[in-house]
Amino acid sequence: MESSWKAISDDNRRQILLLLKKKEMTPTEIAQHFKFSQPAVSSHLRILKNSDLIREKKIGKNRIYSLNTEKTYEMMKFFASMWGYNLRSLKELLENEQKNE
Repeated sequence: MESSWKAISDDNRRQILLLLKKKEMTPTEIAQHFKFSQPAVSSHLRILKNSDLIREKKIGKNRIYSLNTEKTYEMMKFFASMWGYNLRSLKELLENEQKNE
C-alpha cells in the first residue's frame, strides 16, 4: 500500500478526490475535467486506489470510482488534532498575556 500523504501531494490527485467527493465517476467522466490523457488519469487513479483513498467497483466493463470516506476522515482527524492543539496553545498564550497586563 502506498502512502496516502504522498498520494495527495499531487494537485491533480487532490482535484480528483474533490470530484469524487461529489459523486461516483468513471475514468472517462473524471478525464473530462482535465487536459491530460486517459492513461494519465488511470495512473492517478491507480495511485489513489493503492493508497486506499478511493474505492473501485466493477459494473460490467465499467469501473466506478468513489471516495473512501473512512480513510479521508482519518486524515482529516489528524489535521483536526493538530489544529486543536494549536488553538489550545493560542488560547493559553492569550490568557497568559492578559494575566501579565
